[in-house]
Amino acid sequence: MFTIPDIEELMFQYTEHLIRIAYGYVKDLQAAEDIVQEVFIKFYRYQENYEERGEIKAFLTKMTMNKSKDYLKSWAYKKIHIQNKFFPHAGKRVPDELVRKDEQTIVGDAILELPLKQREILIHYYYNEMTILEIADLLSLPESTVKTRLSRGRELLRNRLNGVQWEVLLNES
Repeated sequence: MFTIPDIEELMFQYTEHLIRIAYGYVKDLQAAEDIVQEVFIKFYRYQENYEERGEIKAFLTKMTMNKSKDYLKSWAYKKIHIQNKFFPHAGKRVPDELVRKDEQTIVGDAILELPLKQREILIHYYYNEMTILEIADLLSLPESTVKTRLSRGRELLRNRLNGVQWEVLLNES
């Protein structure tokens, strides 16, 4: 019989990974942390309904992606987006060390500026080191769609980086 690990153990194991995923979608550390907190609360409340069909990490990742997409559709996000547009320096936060590590490179910043469809594929492919098949399963997309978005994402990155030589993009077409 399968037993679900203690929620504290799950949080210790996966919080950093899930925050990276959420941040890749919402581009706001505090919102990403809130999303991950909501994911763990929801999982804790409904864990008796969880059926083991795969890895818990994949299940939590999918929940985080869905919560992040819901957040991007929410009024709260649109309100913050409008406020930042008209008051660009209000409410700026010092980035957490976790995010600062990822954002110290020009490539990381360029990926975060890409449209969501290309950004999520590139993050899963390069940062989470997932295969095209794994990404297709995770996002419930055909493999060909994932390949197309990966290709378009790379091309968009080449254009944005304009002269910056990123080894991965140089060796792939």
